[in-house]
Parts: sequence; structure tokens; C-alpha cells
Amino acid sequence: MQVTETMNQNQLNSNKEDILIVDDAPENLRLLSTMLMAHGFNVRKALNGEMALTASGTVQPDLILLDIMMPDLDGYEVCGRLKANENTAEIPVIFLSALNDVFDKVKAFKVGGTDYITKPFQLEEVIARVRNQLALRAAQKQISELNAKLEQRVKERTEQLEAANAKLLQMALHDSLTGLPNRGWFVEHLEETLGHARTNSSYLFAVLFIDCDRFKVVNDSLGHLVGDQLLIAISYRLQGLLGKNAVLARLGGDEFALLLTEIQGIKNATTLADNILNALSHPFELTRNEVFINASIGIALADSSHEKPEHLLRDADTAMYRAKELGRGRYHIFDPKMHAEALQLLEIETDMRRAIDRQEFILHYQPIVCLKTGKIVGFEALVRWEHPQRGLIPPGLFIPVAEETGLINQIGTLVLRQACHQLYLWQQQGIAEDYLTVSVNLSVRQFAREDLIEQIDAALAETKLNPENLKLEITESAIMDNSNSAAIILQELQKRRIQLSIDDFGTGYSSLSYLHRFPVDTLKIDRSFVQRLDENPDMGLIPAILSIAETLGMNAIAEGIETDRELAQLQSFKCQFGQGYFFSKPVDTAKATELIVANPCYLE
Repeated sequence: MQVTETMNQNQLNSNKEDILIVDDAPENLRLLSTMLMAHGFNVRKALNGEMALTASGTVQPDLILLDIMMPDLDGYEVCGRLKANENTAEIPVIFLSALNDVFDKVKAFKVGGTDYITKPFQLEEVIARVRNQLALRAAQKQISELNAKLEQRVKERTEQLEAANAKLLQMALHDSLTGLPNRGWFVEHLEETLGHARTNSSYLFAVLFIDCDRFKVVNDSLGHLVGDQLLIAISYRLQGLLGKNAVLARLGGDEFALLLTEIQGIKNATTLADNILNALSHPFELTRNEVFINASIGIALADSSHEKPEHLLRDADTAMYRAKELGRGRYHIFDPKMHAEALQLLEIETDMRRAIDRQEFILHYQPIVCLKTGKIVGFEALVRWEHPQRGLIPPGLFIPVAEETGLINQIGTLVLRQACHQLYLWQQQGIAEDYLTVSVNLSVRQFAREDLIEQIDAALAETKLNPENLKLEITESAIMDNSNSAAIILQELQKRRIQLSIDDFGTGYSSLSYLHRFPVDTLKIDRSFVQRLDENPDMGLIPAILSIAETLGMNAIAEGIETDRELAQLQSFKCQFGQGYFFSKPVDTAKATELIVANPCYLE
């Protein structure tokens, strides 16, 4: 046994093909083995079928030469068993038999034989067929090895692709900076939650839309690197407040969204909002900076009206902007009326863009009256919108939208040119005195434009109006928000002899340290102070404003005069000019023309 195992191992270690000859005739075994060894093959021999099965199972040969007619187990049975065993099934079998009947050959191939040689055989034929089968065997092994390698590579590649897809999915659904779920993930999760709520009418959940107030200031002052550190710190702090029924996502920039599920009512959402505001009120200790920040939060409670997750997110966003409008650093709960208002504002914005092209904006004029003579000394030009379907839209509805969208610049330019053109036209008609002025309001956005002076020059050149007849009204906030450039702009206006009024004086900064630096001609006293004269005639604020104007060599115009008593008080304070419904409401061009021609005296 020891010798056989050693011999078999030596055969395996050689590079020669190993052939097993199975024949019950020793003479045939000797002849075939001698011939095959002479051609460089390793040869093993078996005198019967059992020995052949044992030898093949112990060390698999590369090829078997198998006799058919043997005692106990014939060649057909041996071949059948070899093919039935997965370890030996691939060994090629060449039958060697004196049986020459077609039936015998067919049976040999049916049980798995690969070739059939009839005895007596020619040695050259046997060698040729052996080599052919061994070549086929080698090719099959090579193909099998290549297939195995290919399958392994396909498996490895598949695993790599699955890992890459998982990574891409992670990247696609998560924020790269904070690691939080992103907008796409949040919307999908919100869709699932809405689906659950549709099947369970008692299921309540809420969405909180969180926007960091003044985050842009951090980026602009400390840089985006610090801004990124702050966003990461905010995300950690927010996650620390969440229970098992809340998920947080970063929607982009400094905006976060929070889904709060399985709640009892709105109180759960407002309590969490209070906790968030409290948590964000504490400073953030970053690498080199201590940063303070707060947030505005919009809360939307889900109900049956929300068919899509985007609608719920939109409502929470709308409520967040209302929180900002109400002073920031607070939360606000969405009311369906807010959506209707938002739709109305969007519609107004859309119509407003068309209105500019269609010239639907017109001017009304409110006279400015000298409180000593009672005569009209000028007009304030006020823009109105004649909507083709809605009629006259009040400025309080469309001016804020125009400011927010930037359309105020186009509207402001239109108003400036129309007002200058109309006053010049009145002068050419010979009905306007040389001293008559027209006042035009400049918005904060207009005043911040780099080409403001060029716009004003173009309007005056186009309309041929004398610059001395033009007054520009600017709020205190417009000057203070652009204090670096304000002095230069106002000096350029002064060079052109254009007059400047500070509108709504007393409601803004009212800082004398700034006011005395600028070449201002007129202070317009806000109507809120004038209206209080009926309640408190001894009110000291208006005399104080008039004193400031006198000290700085300015005129004063009181806005919103509506009663005899208000007029009398202002005259007693020696206020030079006034305007309001007491004299006239803002009127269209035709009625303003009639006023100029009539030249009324309002003090008679």
C-alpha cells in the first residue's frame, strides 16, 4: 500500500499524461502499456472493473482505455459508474473491444464513452486517438479554468459594483457635509409617511422647516470653512434633541427639515420647536471662533389636504418665512390662508412682469401745499397699477412684491421718467409755474444700484426737465444700508441741483450723526406722528423734528394731514409744507392738471 501511494504520487508530480488501461487480458495490458510508455505517457493497469473504479477514485487518470468484455463488471457498467461519480465524470473513456456491431458502439457512446476502437487495433491508431482525446481533455480543462476565472472576476466585479452602487446611493440620498439625509431622501420618506397616514386617519405627523437666521453673515465675515463647521455643529446639536419618532435632513445651504411622526397634536411640534430655538441660542465653539446664531422655524401639521410630500414641505417653508417676517428667532404654524396669500403674490409677480411691458403702471399725483400761502408748490408722484382684470391694485399689495423680486428697479425707472415727462409737459403747456416740483420715491434697491446717477441723468436728458424741479425721496434706511456710497451719490445729486427729501423721518434711524453729513433739503414727517396730534396736541416729537430741520437748514413736509385741527397744530409749529387728504387724495394726470389750472388756495 505504501509503495502504491508513493508511485501514484510520483505519477501525479510528473508532467506526463496519466493513462489507465483496463483489460482482463494481461497480454493486452502489457502491449498497450509498453506502447504508451514508449510515447511518453504514464501508464497504470487494472485487470477488472472494480480495480479500475478504485484506481480512478484514488488518483484520477487523464484518460481511460476500457475493455468491454470483462467478468463481473463489463466495460459498460464501469463507464456508467465513472460518469455517475462527479469526481470521475469528466475523465474521457475510449472503449477497446472486439465487438464490432453498431449496437455495441452506440451503447458505448450512450453510457458516456468518448471514442471506440475495435480489436485487433493498430498501435498508430490508438496513439492518435489517445492524443486527440487528451488534447480535447486539455482544452476542456483550460476552458473550465478560464470559465472559473471569469466567474470569479464576474463575482468580484459584481461585488464591486454592488459596493459602488451602495456608496452612490448613500451619496445620492445623504448630504456630503453633515452626513444627514438630503432633500431627496426626506421627500421619499415623507411620501411613505403620507401613505401611512392615508390608511390611518388618526395618524398625525408634522414637518418643521428650519432656516438659520443671518447665516450669510457668518460666511461673508468668517469664510465658508467656518460656515461649514457651523453647519456640522448645528446638525449635531439638532440630532441631540431628537427622539425615535423624529428624523432630520439637510435640504441645502442653511436649511434643515425635520419629520416628527406619531404625535398627539400640534403641541408636540411646538415643544420641539421651542427646544430647538433654546438649543441654538447657546454659542457654538468652533475651531477658532465662538459663533452665535438663531433660527426661524415653520411648522406644518399634515392633514388630508396634503396629497404630495412637496406640498407639506412647501407649507412648512411658507410658515418659516412668516416667522422671519415676524422678527426671526421664532416659530410659526402654517395656516391654509398663508398658501392662498402666497399663490396671490406669485400671481401678482407674474402679472407684474407682463404689466411692465404692457405699460399698465400709471402715476397719480398728490399735491404738496405751502402751509403759509395754501398754494400748491409741488406734487408727489405715486405709482398705481391698472390691472386689466382686477382694476386698480393698491401699492401696498404690489410694491413689497416688486421690492422682493427686484422688479422695483424697472418700475422705479418707469416712474422717474413718467413724472419728469409730465412736469415738463405741464411747463410746455404753460400751466405750471417754474417753482413747481415733482417728488419721486427711490426704493432701497434703487438707491443701492451702481448706475443710479446714470439712470437719473438719462431720465432728465430724455424728458428735458430742469433738475431743480426734481425732488427724490429716500428713506433713512436706504441711506444707512448704503452708508459707504450714500455720501457720494447724494453729493452727485447736489451737483445736479436735484433736491433730496428724507421720507418717513422719525420712524427709522433719525441719527443726527449721519444726517448732518448728507446734503438733505427736506425732512418729511411721517403721517403716524401727524395723526397723533388729534389725540395729543402737546406732542413734542413734531416740534423736535422741525427744530432739527431748522438747525440743519432744511425744510419740513408733514404727511397725512386729514383734519383742520391737524393743520392748525402744524401751522402753530411753523411747519412749512404739508400734504394729505385734507388737501387732496392722489389723483390721476387729468385731475392733477385741473388742480394746477384751478390754482386753489387751501387756506381760504
